[in-house]
Amino acid sequence: MTKTNTLKPARVRTSGRRSPLASVALIAIGLLFTGGAYALFSTSTASAQTDASSQQTIGEGKKLFASNCATCHGLGAAGTGSGPSLIGVGAASVDFQVGTGRMPMQMDGPQAEKKAVSFTDEQIAALAAYVASLAPGPAVPDARYLDAQGDSAKGAELFRINCAMCHNVAGAGGALTEGKFAPALDGVSAQHIYEAMITGPQSMPVFNDMNISPESKRDIITYLKYLENNPSPGGYALGSLGPVSEGLFLWIFGLGAIVGLTVWITAKSN
Repeated sequence: MTKTNTLKPARVRTSGRRSPLASVALIAIGLLFTGGAYALFSTSTASAQTDASSQQTIGEGKKLFASNCATCHGLGAAGTGSGPSLIGVGAASVDFQVGTGRMPMQMDGPQAEKKAVSFTDEQIAALAAYVASLAPGPAVPDARYLDAQGDSAKGAELFRINCAMCHNVAGAGGALTEGKFAPALDGVSAQHIYEAMITGPQSMPVFNDMNISPESKRDIITYLKYLENNPSPGGYALGSLGPVSEGLFLWIFGLGAIVGLTVWITAKSN
């Protein structure tokens, strides 16, 4: 009797089927890597474009500087006998001086006077970018400090303490020594007021953020814009030049009227 070997059939695997969640996971991983790579590429491209744009702006500013400013300030902006060095003055100083028409100067004098602006906004920005690239300096102020929505009462107090001795308590300006003067602040843009405080043009001192904080500068601008937009409650302000002008007006016209009336009465009685 022969012994026969009985072979059991191989067990069929029923657990080899792939779960539907695996496909979803593979798709999600693929999308994640694809999106990340695209974002990285886009960021790099945008940064390269920004850098290229900045360099182009600086290059344009350098050309404008060479043709309009280098005569007085030198080709490297290091200054000459006719003009001071601009290294370290920052973009804010250029934006103020050129944006108000004070530079280029119309003529030699005790100080540069405001006149019609000689450059477009784009050219001013290019000049400011070039000078700012030479050395660190005050930047053009952030728009949030220029909205004139601060505390006008606090701004009035700060203005009286720090500015009124030159600009008058109402910002009407005043005379200084050696033919210089503090200009009137009526109609001056908020940006130029802020830039004047941080750069100290002409005879004006510099009020950095340690002296007057950006928020306090905003309050001062708020006060000046309040004066600009609200007429004098006492009637004609006589130029807002203060008690001297008011006293002179009374002396000439008030006392003159009294003298004239006296002469008329005397002549009438005779």
